[in-house]
Amino acid sequence: MVDFGKTLKELRQNAGMTQQQLAERLWLSKATVSYYEQSLRYPSPEILIKLAKVFHVSADYLLGIEEKKQTLDVTDLSEEEIGVLQSTIDIFRKNSQNRN
Repeated sequence: MVDFGKTLKELRQNAGMTQQQLAERLWLSKATVSYYEQSLRYPSPEILIKLAKVFHVSADYLLGIEEKKQTLDVTDLSEEEIGVLQSTIDIFRKNSQNRN
């Protein structure tokens, strides 16, 4: 089982953030972030979603359900632009499968 606290700490450090900086972005105390990283407490679903957005990963990645930590933020794109990206991704996946 993946250690949520370890994953969170790794993401925070890789982002060059202190516990205090992360706490401020989430409107939490530094102690709460420390508790999360020590796996003494676990975030609410609301905070889990905020963490995923801060680090550009999925909640599934944070919880150890999914191994891939990459997500693509398409918030400001139109439906047409998102469709183009999805088509491009599908082409890359198909080409990757054909090589294997």
